[in-house]
Amino acid sequence: MTDAAASAAPLAAVDDYLSRLRLGDARRRELRARVVADAPADRAEALDCLYRHLAATCDEASADGHDRDVAARLDGAYPGLRSRAAGRSRAGLFRGASMPGLNRWPMSPADVDRRPWRFLSRVWPGLRRAQRRLPRAVPSRLKSVVRRRQILLALMIALPAAGAAAYMATVLPHRGATLLEGVILGAAFLLFAWILVGFWTALSGFFVLWRGDRYLVRAEPEAVPDDGARTAIVMPIYEEDVSRTFAGLRAIYESLEATGRLDGFDFFVLSDSIKPDTVAAEERAWADACQGLDAFGRLFYRRRRARVKRKSGNLADFCRRWGGHYRYMIVLDADSIMTGSTLTQLVDRMQANPGAGLIQTPPTAVNRSSLLARVQQFATRVYGRMFAAGLHYWHLDNAHYWGHNAIIRIAPFMAHCALPRLPGRGALSGEILSHDFVEAALMRRAGWGVYIAYDLPGSYEEVPPTLLEELGRDRRWCQGNIQHIRLLFSDNLAPAHRALFANGVMAYTSAAIWFIFLLLSSGEAVLEALRTPDYFPVAGALFPQWPVWQPIWAVSLFVATLIVLFLPKILGMAMIIARGRQADFGGVGSLIGSTLIEIVLTSLLAPIRMLAHTRFVFTTLLGRQVKWNSQQRADAQVAWLRALRFHLPGMVLAAVWGGLLLWYTPGFAPWLAPILVPLLIAPAITVLTSRTDLGVWLRDHDLQLIPEERNPPPELSRLVALLADAPVEPDFAAVVVDPTLNALHVGLQGRARRLTAELDSYRDDLLVQVLENGPGALSTDETRILLADPARMDRLHRRVWAEAPAAWADRLTASAPDEPLEPHRGTATQAPVGTV
Repeated sequence: MTDAAASAAPLAAVDDYLSRLRLGDARRRELRARVVADAPADRAEALDCLYRHLAATCDEASADGHDRDVAARLDGAYPGLRSRAAGRSRAGLFRGASMPGLNRWPMSPADVDRRPWRFLSRVWPGLRRAQRRLPRAVPSRLKSVVRRRQILLALMIALPAAGAAAYMATVLPHRGATLLEGVILGAAFLLFAWILVGFWTALSGFFVLWRGDRYLVRAEPEAVPDDGARTAIVMPIYEEDVSRTFAGLRAIYESLEATGRLDGFDFFVLSDSIKPDTVAAEERAWADACQGLDAFGRLFYRRRRARVKRKSGNLADFCRRWGGHYRYMIVLDADSIMTGSTLTQLVDRMQANPGAGLIQTPPTAVNRSSLLARVQQFATRVYGRMFAAGLHYWHLDNAHYWGHNAIIRIAPFMAHCALPRLPGRGALSGEILSHDFVEAALMRRAGWGVYIAYDLPGSYEEVPPTLLEELGRDRRWCQGNIQHIRLLFSDNLAPAHRALFANGVMAYTSAAIWFIFLLLSSGEAVLEALRTPDYFPVAGALFPQWPVWQPIWAVSLFVATLIVLFLPKILGMAMIIARGRQADFGGVGSLIGSTLIEIVLTSLLAPIRMLAHTRFVFTTLLGRQVKWNSQQRADAQVAWLRALRFHLPGMVLAAVWGGLLLWYTPGFAPWLAPILVPLLIAPAITVLTSRTDLGVWLRDHDLQLIPEERNPPPELSRLVALLADAPVEPDFAAVVVDPTLNALHVGLQGRARRLTAELDSYRDDLLVQVLENGPGALSTDETRILLADPARMDRLHRRVWAEAPAAWADRLTASAPDEPLEPHRGTATQAPVGTV
């Protein structure tokens, strides 16, 4: 072999490596020339020369040779990150550059009394408190108004529910005189009360939207922004679709930039992700977003090592470390979109209302195409704001917090809203899962108002695309809401928030009550069919008492129930038509047709949800814990086999239930047909409602249409454009092979930790396994351990390139990545408008 041929092989590796670095052509040629001048003998020596020359070009004075090499590899791709890291204390070179400097504040768990007798001691002075007193609730400035309204609401619920139960007693065979019928009437009272809560909420919201509200939380018309009122926009994420998450964040950033008030805000992505591929994708997406937006030093990324208390713990950890820098924080979910004007309006309303601790916006569902999601999007757009206005009317400054798309005053949140751990064992103990309701209650207990800004547009979210994904989410929410049973009697909470806790519990236990009601009613009908009638129930009676069935009574009760359930939907549709906005929904005919479709589909889904929620309630009460896994947010059709497997127990139950009724009491079976038939065809309903082609067909025919699809806001159009151009997400193997991604990951990990000899040996074994057998050689947990070790990730990168193992051949011969992103300062108002 000639000398030229001998030197060509090592230089080929150098050329390949340089092609993957996001450097200019002149810089690449210069580095290659330096390596050629060193005349390396083999591939490993050539690459060592290249690393040495890369390190020599780095001016990072505080870094050692390897860290200077890492910094140089990032120089071409992310110069903004390099400039931010310059002069900062080096916690792993770039880890400190990905977050602002610490400003630690204490945040201790709030005292939450969970013992009912302590609550009773407030009305029974003879019961003495054994422990220290809890903080007294600060009276609301609207206390008298709230109290009057809530007393009125309680009467408007209790009296009609009692009347309906009494009327129902006249329909039952024994007029409610037996124990079985007494339980049936008790369940009926609770169910009537539950649907009346929604009815009166919607009705009051209708009148608030029609006539206005003097107690709406507002901003001053000519308010001048306070430069000292800095706001953190925080997005806790866990195993989300990385491209969608960062595309949404970029759309929000650009929209806020267009308002001219970007300087008052910082953005934080707070990751709890643990899968190696997700971690790799998040790191690259964050760096690309910062480089594209010129947002290093304003858009921050942090991944926790210890995932304590899930989302609430992630937010609390942010507050303890960086909350002191900010007056407010706006909490987003991974699927949230908020316009820049809405974000600034929230800050202005906080500034104008110094007693406000939290302001919640009502999010509108958008962006999904499956049949189920489109129906839910239509429902939230037509009825959602009306319900939000009704909640504001009844609760005023004692309102809900839904965990996202809301602004929070940080100082009182840290002082009063850290969540304790519920003592004991079982599903109702441990970490508080549905943390948002509890945080709102604690904020109000401390004297800070909690409001719903029902009039604010520009707040969006996405809903689960399929019924199975929705029920999976409900399984998690069910356990969290049922935990609130333990908090109902917490000392010094506002009555409104006790009611909201009870409302959250009923959101799922109402399904179990409905199921029991139907089961007992069916049992009563079968027993009456089997029992021999007693025509002389009174001894010595001269004339028989003939059983009398008045179907008109049952029909009238059924019609009254339908009115309570569906009148709010009619009112929502009527308000749109009265205000001349029906064109945004496809016209009057399309609006009416869409409402009918929503009513029919909701009626078909109600029994399926009832049975699933009943199972969730009982499994929770039996102590079965639920895993809070990541959510499937993108459209995806459900497979028939999966749907059949999930719904098979319900189908068997419905078949046996219906068969018994048809056999023993055929006249009662038609009354339960609207319940049993959907259960029998549940797999078909699940599969068909997950189909996107049906949803798109409806949209193309102006059905289930919402204004955000006819005239998309710039932020939603920008999101679609960014997703269309999103690059392929990197994985663990890309972090090992790609010089830039490896340098980014190693630089963000922090300093290598001192390990015992045993752990050192274990991690060395992991490195050897993945080197020899490829990226799939390790389990997810083993890969995660290796990924968290910056020194070994750097070593693995160097050895893969130096040794070129066969298991990595396909990765080493893959094409080089795209050229570096140029800074992009476009705004959402400049984005093309597309279909959402």
